[in-house]
Amino acid sequence: MVKRIGVMTSGGDCPGLNTAIRAVVKSAINNYGYEVIGFRDGYRGLVENRFIKLKLSDVSGILDKGGTILGTINRYNPFAITVDKDGEKTVRDMSDRIVDTLKLHGIDCLVVIGGDATINYANRLIEEKGIPVVAIPKTIENDIYGTDMSFGFMTAVNTATYAIDKLHSTAESHHRVMILEVMGRVSGWVALEAGIAGGADVILIPEIPYDIGKVARAIFERRNAGKSFSIIVMSAGARPKDITVENDTSGGDDSLLFEGSSAFLAKELERLTSLETRITVLGYLQRGGEPSPYDRILATRFGVSAVNIINKGEFSRMVCVDHEQIKSIPIKEVAGRRRTIQIDGEMVQIARNMGVAFGD
Repeated sequence: MVKRIGVMTSGGDCPGLNTAIRAVVKSAINNYGYEVIGFRDGYRGLVENRFIKLKLSDVSGILDKGGTILGTINRYNPFAITVDKDGEKTVRDMSDRIVDTLKLHGIDCLVVIGGDATINYANRLIEEKGIPVVAIPKTIENDIYGTDMSFGFMTAVNTATYAIDKLHSTAESHHRVMILEVMGRVSGWVALEAGIAGGADVILIPEIPYDIGKVARAIFERRNAGKSFSIIVMSAGARPKDITVENDTSGGDDSLLFEGSSAFLAKELERLTSLETRITVLGYLQRGGEPSPYDRILATRFGVSAVNIINKGEFSRMVCVDHEQIKSIPIKEVAGRRRTIQIDGEMVQIARNMGVAFGD
């Protein structure tokens, strides 16, 4: 029988993490009488045994708070941690310490709240260490395979849409080309949906490499039609078609973006069009602040469903949304895969029908 569960948040922060923690804790305690141990700063807390016993009072008043009360950390791989031994840096597999920590606390199942990397590590813990895990998907970029939506995404879309709305007035006043760069390393969901909602003229996403000449032509066509300004929304990972190995900073790793993407685009557009071009990089503004009502509801649904799955003894699964219904999927089917935009899918076609150019 399950008596005690662990919970952690890992990877980049996003709106809704505290909401999910709250849902896990309240559902676990109120419905099943479980004890809940929160591990601080993701997998590092598990490796270093940094924890807090979570009570109902600890999650009171955090529903609308951004960030995470447990803390989080990016780029921390428990299977390859750099340690300093006798003045020399070596890489060690510290995953056995996670096993020891969970045994020490008598954890019957670990609830992992995170994105693609976090879920990949969770899958390794399941397969290599036999740890019972249930995962909850969160990400700004909505790129987790196996779920129609991850919490954090809609709040980011709202933030980006508000930014586009504000850029419209200054772009129109100065007859400028305004570029808004939003998050999206390999998936362009934020740019696509915010671009549609904000009435962008051009949307550039990683799934559709763009031709800079065609982007310039799209701007000129709109100017010739009487529009005196242009709005471009682009993902951070959007790439021109002719990018070469010499200026590709990813080193072959698609998880790293083409650096300076919006700055590169602005420089080239000014050269081709002689139009004044300005860039706005939203960056971490998309991660901060209170979650939208949609994300609060989704994170709560995920948290409660994760605990219900644990109570049924259905481990090694990730909760997900499938056609508006909360379900679950084996974590092994999610690990190592990404949810990207289908270039012939509905959302892209809707944007094209509205006259949006993709630079292709």
